[in-house]
Amino acid sequence: MFKGLQPILYGGREVWPLIEGGKGVSATNHASSGAWAAAGGIGTVSAVNADSYDPDGRIVPQVYKSLTRRERHEELIQYAIDGAVAQVQRAYDIAGGKGAININVLWEMGGAQRVLEGVLERTKGLVTGVTCGAGMPYKLSEIAASHGVSYLPIISSARAFRALWKRAYSKAAEWLSAVVYEDPWLAGGHNGLSNAEDPRKPQDPYPRVAELRATMREGGISDDVPIVMAGGVWRLDEWANWIDNPELGTIAFQFGTRPLLTQESPIPPGWKARLMTLEEGDILLHRFSPTGFYSSAVRNPFLRNLEACSERQIAYTPVEVGDHAFQLDVGIGTKKNYWVTRGDLQHAREWFGAGYTEALKTPDDTLVFVTPAEMKTIRKDQADCMGCLSQCAFSSWADNEKNSTGRLADPRSFCIQKTLQDIAHGGPIEENLMFAGHSAFRFKNDPFYSNGFVPTVKQLFDRILTGA
Repeated sequence: MFKGLQPILYGGREVWPLIEGGKGVSATNHASSGAWAAAGGIGTVSAVNADSYDPDGRIVPQVYKSLTRRERHEELIQYAIDGAVAQVQRAYDIAGGKGAININVLWEMGGAQRVLEGVLERTKGLVTGVTCGAGMPYKLSEIAASHGVSYLPIISSARAFRALWKRAYSKAAEWLSAVVYEDPWLAGGHNGLSNAEDPRKPQDPYPRVAELRATMREGGISDDVPIVMAGGVWRLDEWANWIDNPELGTIAFQFGTRPLLTQESPIPPGWKARLMTLEEGDILLHRFSPTGFYSSAVRNPFLRNLEACSERQIAYTPVEVGDHAFQLDVGIGTKKNYWVTRGDLQHAREWFGAGYTEALKTPDDTLVFVTPAEMKTIRKDQADCMGCLSQCAFSSWADNEKNSTGRLADPRSFCIQKTLQDIAHGGPIEENLMFAGHSAFRFKNDPFYSNGFVPTVKQLFDRILTGA
């Protein structure tokens, strides 16, 4: 047992302060979260469009049959509720009364409040708490309290928590069981970088967490309410000065990346094998996500293609003005006026000659050049939108009266629902978005994983308890 690590009281029982991160679409399910809880920790089911099952136990494909986005959005919400309920029920059975089961939702996912309400209504007594981030989930506390479950907001700064506390959470303080600090430079998936923070200049998490604790104390929150360090956590001996530290109060640790490589992890074998080959720097903090958030993922050909697409981009004006004195003559219809600079006209002609013959408009008055096949895929994915986000830059969907963001759909982004569902269910790992934290490169050199060893969740949990 690592020195100083003590169990905490959560959900009426003692558990180890080790939380499994609830990762995305089907990257964390009942098998891994149930096993994590059975080992004595807090397992987290991802309630983001989770898999449901038919009577024979087979995964139900999430196929959308409706013609309109609004109708497909309703299908998506029902899939999401049914899937999360199924995952919670199975995880609870696997846990066998040990540890605790949380669910994780993204506040910016489509129909988030309806999904959360629907899941909690059908899982009474099974879910201990709800972790929630990706946005400012002001209503999280109200929903959790109404269902008698704890809530664990995911934030990336003391400032964000202060706003949530003052506006909403202070009214349901008794149900706040922890605050998750998700480091925006280290965590996998979507990250909470603000406009004031430089994505290229990571900050030390310690002073940021100390500031968070100070903010919590200002609100009268006990030091017994843990702050959960999430992002970049690999082994506990690297965080020894955080444990039993009076300045920080009670600290728990969230492990998101390491549980991906376990026997119970639901990600496909190819994904697991790829994790063992990553080098430092192979994880890219990028801003291609249709959510508008920064996110971290493996820099595979899928991401490289998005980078290349954005590099094949030129600004235009609808009339001749200043340096924009040359009329674009490739990649566009004959009846449109696009005025560009001399240099950009030359770039456009070169891209056209290389096969990138289609110019697509972006919301920023630029044109990106893609191949005809790429354009066909982009247009189809945009047309097939089912409203998986509260607002989507790629399709212009928004969960409002008009179902529109009011902005032009952005071809520089991608359908996140499509790619995450595909990679989680055996699709090609080089052609899809592969989320991972920035410590994923450590699989390759950590002796625990030597000779291709893939542990069970229990073996990993016990290893983490030793500090290694």
